[in-house]
Amino acid sequence: MRTCLIVDDSSIVRKVARRILEDLDYFVDEAEDGQEAIDKCREQMPDAILLDWNMPIMSGLEFLKLLRAYIGGENPHVIYCTVENDIGAIALALKAGANDYMMKPFDRAILEAKFDLPAPAVA
Repeated sequence: MRTCLIVDDSSIVRKVARRILEDLDYFVDEAEDGQEAIDKCREQMPDAILLDWNMPIMSGLEFLKLLRAYIGGENPHVIYCTVENDIGAIALALKAGANDYMMKPFDRAILEAKFDLPAPAVA
């Protein structure tokens, strides 16, 4: 089963995204900020990450840079999620290693399209 870590300081966003991703057969974990997320990635690297831009303690961009520098951190498919309609912020995220981005608010169709990834290979 594919795994996804939802990293967002909004419990509502995490709850909505969790429901949709679980319907897509993801095992879902959550983190409220980038520091909690990096700690969870050190324990178990997920297949995919839905990452918020603006969070307390550690921003999404700071988390993404740490993640991609980590051994195994190049593997998760990272969808950067932001309310910012700033092409510069999106460009920074993509340069730091995000695979894709989407704007908030999102709906089921948008999230499903972003996370319609192939299942991981079974060893």
